[in-house]
Amino acid sequence: MGKIRVLLVEDHTVVRQGLRRILELATEVDIVGEVGDGRAAVDAAQRLRPSVAVVDIGLPQLNGIEVTRQLAKAAPATKVLILSMHADDAYVRQSLRAGAKGYLLKDADDQDLLKAVVALDAGGSYFSPAVSRLLLEGYLHEGGAADNELAALSAREREVLQLIAEGKSNKEVAQALAIATSTVESHRKHLMEKLDLHNTADMVRFAIRKGIVQ
Repeated sequence: MGKIRVLLVEDHTVVRQGLRRILELATEVDIVGEVGDGRAAVDAAQRLRPSVAVVDIGLPQLNGIEVTRQLAKAAPATKVLILSMHADDAYVRQSLRAGAKGYLLKDADDQDLLKAVVALDAGGSYFSPAVSRLLLEGYLHEGGAADNELAALSAREREVLQLIAEGKSNKEVAQALAIATSTVESHRKHLMEKLDLHNTADMVRFAIRKGIVQ
């Protein structure tokens, strides 16, 4: 059998290097690439076709949940393992609905990371104990307003929302997404109407509250 092809997606270089060191100790793992933002992650996954992508949930430009959602379409053979500091039911629920196969907390030990990668490569799933408890207790089946609000947005609108919440101007958003500034202004207008938000500050607060940015 061939090695497990892994893509590392983490914006903090020190953390990413730590993940690489852990996984490189396993002879069955081959790190095929590493990137530091969500948009680069989607491009890299399409190009490198990893079996498993280890994805930080709080990425710039495109957060881990949006990366997962896009990979489900662009690179469906790649299984996504979400890395997060928080065992938050809203984050977990959104991640799973986007298509993630595992959710690992950053306080997990080295062996948990390797076990998770191996499990996902074999077609299974892997969750940190605290996340498993949420699943067992049924919290993830309750849904909620956050999911309904986000579900009302298109994929492009979610991208625009994240970039605006990161402090980018309409022109900068347009450049990042390779679209016209007028199109960004249109998306901004629709976002505010759908979410009943009235200014940029409202949009930033909403994005933080819903975990779109951290």
